[in-house]
Amino acid sequence: MTPPCRLYLITPPRIDDLADFGRTLAHALDAGDVAAVQIRLKDQPEEVIAAAVDVLSPIILARGAAVILNDDPALAARLKCDGVHIGQDDMPLAQARKVMGPDAMIGVTCHDSRHLAMEAAEAGADYVAFGAFYPTNTKEAPTRAEPEILSIWQEVMETPCVAIGGITVDTARGLAAAGADFLAVSAGVWSHPEGPAAAVKALNAQIALGVADRA
Repeated sequence: MTPPCRLYLITPPRIDDLADFGRTLAHALDAGDVAAVQIRLKDQPEEVIAAAVDVLSPIILARGAAVILNDDPALAARLKCDGVHIGQDDMPLAQARKVMGPDAMIGVTCHDSRHLAMEAAEAGADYVAFGAFYPTNTKEAPTRAEPEILSIWQEVMETPCVAIGGITVDTARGLAAAGADFLAVSAGVWSHPEGPAAAVKALNAQIALGVADRA
C-alpha cells in the first residue's frame, strides 16, 4: 500500500563533485522512504546536467525512486528520465506530454493558485506543486502558499499535490497533516546539521505523525 504522503527530494542547485554527492545521495535514500529525486541544476549547461543524470540515475533507480528532471522535457526524454517538472514559463504541458510520451511523470508548478492547478490536472498533469510554504534560499519564490490550499485540493481533486518551498523537519508534519501527497525538500535535507541521511529519517518520522494527524 502506498503511503498517503511521501518524501520527494530535490538536488542542490549546484553539485561540484558528482561522485561524492552520489555517495551522499545513496546514504540519504537508504535512510528512509523517498518517492522521487528531482535533478535540479539551475543555469547549468546540458552536458553538466547529462553527466549528473548519468551518475545519479542508477543510484536513484536502484532504491526504487523515480528520476525527475527539472524544466526541460526534451532533455529529460533524451536522457530517459522517468519524468519532468515544469514551471509556468517552461514548455506547455500538452507539448511536454508529446515530447515525453504517455507514461512519463509530468509535474507542474502552480504556485499558490488552485486555478492553475485545476488547469494542469485537467490537462493530464501527474501532480501539481504548490508553494512556497516557507521562506527559501534555494530558488526565487514569487508566491507564498498557505497549508489550507492542500486541504482544499485534497477534498476536491484526485491529482496528487506536492508541497514545496522551505520545508524542513520542523515544518513537515503540518504540511503532511494538511493533505500533501508529497513533500519536496532540498536544503532541508542537504543542509541538515546532522547530515542528509538523518534528515531523511527525521522527515519520514514527521510525515508519519502528520498523516496520523489527518485521521
